[in-house]
Amino acid sequence: MDPVTEVFDERFRPLVKASARLDTLYTGCRWAEGPAYVPAGRYLVWSDIPNDRMLRYDETTGAVGVFRAPAGYSNGNTIDRQGRLVTCEHGNRRVSRTEHDGSITVLADRVEGKRLNSPNDVVVRSDGAVYFTDPAYGIDSDYEGHRAESEIGACHVYRIDPRTGAVTIAADDFVRPNGLAFSPDERLLYIADTGATHVADGPRHIRRFAVAQNGTLSGGDVFATCTAGLFDGFRVDTDGRIWTSAGDGVHCYEPDGTLIGKVRVPETVANLVFGGPKRNRLFICATTSVYAFLTCVNGAAPA
Repeated sequence: MDPVTEVFDERFRPLVKASARLDTLYTGCRWAEGPAYVPAGRYLVWSDIPNDRMLRYDETTGAVGVFRAPAGYSNGNTIDRQGRLVTCEHGNRRVSRTEHDGSITVLADRVEGKRLNSPNDVVVRSDGAVYFTDPAYGIDSDYEGHRAESEIGACHVYRIDPRTGAVTIAADDFVRPNGLAFSPDERLLYIADTGATHVADGPRHIRRFAVAQNGTLSGGDVFATCTAGLFDGFRVDTDGRIWTSAGDGVHCYEPDGTLIGKVRVPETVANLVFGGPKRNRLFICATTSVYAFLTCVNGAAPA
């Protein structure tokens, strides 16, 4: 059997076991995306965007069932500090939060009176501020949402103020902003740009921004450029390494920007999340399937 991992730098070797295997947890999606792990219930939730449903994997039994359908063509998901599910919905063109009683609160659906395009991925800062990306993938066609014209006319990164709920632009120089994640100390925010899907020789990289105490972003230098397909969703471990989706698996980058290794996956990876009781199990959404890979590192919490 071919090894699952590929080592480019000796710093990667202690992070994975050579004997580790890639487990297939579920197959049958059209485009698996947006995994979020719920520690209180030991289950994984993810989106199957074209099928307009969210699925749930029970880690204790291995059972998979429908979490929500229809699901507003949901895409990215995360868990906030109160254990609530925060979801980007292509179809409803909004960011929502599922409360503990199952009710849904709309966090953002407009900016300056204009409807959002199709929120894609989301993170929540420890102060409660919500950052999300808003490319146009959900309105480009009826495949992942509802075809429509952009009312904004651009694709930005937004911040929702934790006190007022006001939605403001956090970054406005992206072609197609996509996945995003904070460094463990929240001083940095990494954001992917998948503009190559719409622009010839467009961006296929992750950028790095400094986060001020008031939540504003500055900088935005290119942290890494994808060497296989596109970066999409990604997560950060407790030491600040980036574990990111790519065309041939999961790529691992040191905070200095060095690609140190890969976890090879037989399908194009869209997104991933650390989960399990020790947050050392990497759940991977890859095209039609969801996989799991046990690592020797722990994901930064929450994710």
